[in-house]
Amino acid sequence: MANLWSGRFSKQMEHYTADYNESISFDYKLYKYSIMGSIAHVKMLEKQGIISEAIRDELLRGLSIVEKKLDQNEVELNIIDEDIMMIIEKELIKEIGDTGKYLHTARSRNDQNAVDETLFLREATKKTIACLQDLLEVIVKKAEEEAHKIMPGFTHLQHAQPITVGFYYMAHFQGLKRDVERFQESLKRINVNPLGACALAGTTLPTDRAFITELLGFAETSENALDTIGSRDSISEYLFNAAMCMIHLSGFAEEIIVFNSQEFNFITINDSFCTGSSIMPQKKNPDIAELVRGKSGRAIGNLVTMLTVLKGTFLTLNKDYQEDKEALFDSIHTLDRTLFIFARMLQNITFNEEVLKEHLKKGFIEATDIAEYLVKNQIPFREAHEIVGVLVKYCEKHNKNFPDITKSDLKKVDFPIELDDLSQFSIENCITNRNSYGGTSFSDVDRQIKNGKNFIATLKV
Repeated sequence: MANLWSGRFSKQMEHYTADYNESISFDYKLYKYSIMGSIAHVKMLEKQGIISEAIRDELLRGLSIVEKKLDQNEVELNIIDEDIMMIIEKELIKEIGDTGKYLHTARSRNDQNAVDETLFLREATKKTIACLQDLLEVIVKKAEEEAHKIMPGFTHLQHAQPITVGFYYMAHFQGLKRDVERFQESLKRINVNPLGACALAGTTLPTDRAFITELLGFAETSENALDTIGSRDSISEYLFNAAMCMIHLSGFAEEIIVFNSQEFNFITINDSFCTGSSIMPQKKNPDIAELVRGKSGRAIGNLVTMLTVLKGTFLTLNKDYQEDKEALFDSIHTLDRTLFIFARMLQNITFNEEVLKEHLKKGFIEATDIAEYLVKNQIPFREAHEIVGVLVKYCEKHNKNFPDITKSDLKKVDFPIELDDLSQFSIENCITNRNSYGGTSFSDVDRQIKNGKNFIATLKV
């Protein structure tokens, strides 16, 4: 059978042209959505009197047969047929004869492709949100389990202030929560029916797009046919959301890699998420975390690909847009797999409390609390900062930490308030007293965990 658009042409495409032009090698996975859209379209055509009931019934019967054949891999995916939409229509005509030629009435491959991708993307976005929910549940559970373990917090990869492990986990919860919210927001823009826009300007036939919108469960119908066919905003938005989420995971993975190193030894990763060396028997490598970090490049690259494809294209359809699918499919596959494996890895990570206690003795991480104590005693913060800075320099010179400082030491650095020692600025007190909203105190982390659980509960509605 010749191409369904071949009437105007005197020659078939060369094989190498067809090979370069085809998308069936990757868009075949849209077949269920393409048939779903076709079924709604056929029902609308009959409702509007554009086709008869008998033709409707025969088209629906034929589409059911074609779907089953595709389910069972009984359809040849020929590159001459270009894409899944043309293959479905050809197979339909094979099954039910010339009646199948009514299927494409009042639509174009342009709006058909748009609805196929939109239906697919709506489902994929919901699945990604479910994968994120799974990871958030793991993070909250880990935050609860290790809520009272204390670790150094970092700026510039140097010890800065003490924080709890629960606080650390809930920090990563927040970034991933925003990712969920971005995907939820994008669903509102995805859930718009493009079918019926036709090639770019609608149709002269008396279609009812609102009926299709209802049948396919869309929230609304697209407003302008030219924009509908020329837009790939929803795909671009998913790719941005995926890239942003992968960046969050990549940063998290980087910390796991560093914390797992011998230099830190903050955490222990279960052996089932690590690999060994082919030559060095002692090695235990954090490969899953490294792969997460590396795969963020795929998501970023797919976003750049899509934005570059769209840059400067002319309304409305351009063949350039065929490049949207591989980028989208890859980002969905990469992100969902990464979210799943990352959650499983986190479930099997433990912070090494005794090691953390040793690290907390380094870096004078109680310094800010001492400065704020001076502020509470009516000393301007900038002066307090200078006083504590002098104290730190004294400690470094005399090889002391804050717990070693005596009343005599404090007099030597002209500490402005008489104290016997600095014992009130213990690491535990630094945590307990840092109870500003959003802080690392035990009580506020409990609040953050509670709010995190409440957010997760809303995703189950």
